[in-house]
Amino acid sequence: MQETGSDGQSLSRVLIALLKGILSRETDEVRWQALLNLQAAVRDQAALLGLELRMDEAEGYAWLATRATPEGETELPRLVARRPLSFPVSLILALLRKKLAEADAGGEARVILSREEVVELIRLFLPETGNEARFADQVDTHLNKIVDLGFARRLRGQEQKIEVRRILKSFVDAQWLAEFDQRLGNYRDELPGSADSKADTV
Repeated sequence: MQETGSDGQSLSRVLIALLKGILSRETDEVRWQALLNLQAAVRDQAALLGLELRMDEAEGYAWLATRATPEGETELPRLVARRPLSFPVSLILALLRKKLAEADAGGEARVILSREEVVELIRLFLPETGNEARFADQVDTHLNKIVDLGFARRLRGQEQKIEVRRILKSFVDAQWLAEFDQRLGNYRDELPGSADSKADTV
């Protein structure tokens, strides 16, 4: 299917897609190609809204982030809100990011995990509920949030499996990952009363 209309219409469609969230080559090849063709115009229009375009052409994804206000300029209202993440969601994102690093080191292109594998990943770090089914349901709730944020996707026809999307590398960067063990130590220290606390933002 080909994008129809003028460059102005294509620009509008690309900007709307970016304002809604992450634009990826894998899920929307037509708009991704339009973004590549209209990249300068997208950056100019985004700047008018106090935003900047961030993209990784190699991995094939892009998103809008709040632009740092230059010295001497009045800060614009934030259009892209910072979203607080719960402690378990932050923890799962950190563990998934580590899985991506391990896959890269091993030359693997994709990271696919079952719900059971995710449950086992986080079992050591979250308080036992005494109810295995309830614990697994809680993990599903956290995974749904991660899917909504665009950091993972459920496999078609295999709803109990997720694929970690590589855009996670841009939000949980190499420096953050280098401090991973220290962060997990902090998580352990917070366990008694922090399972439902706000831990991080993206």
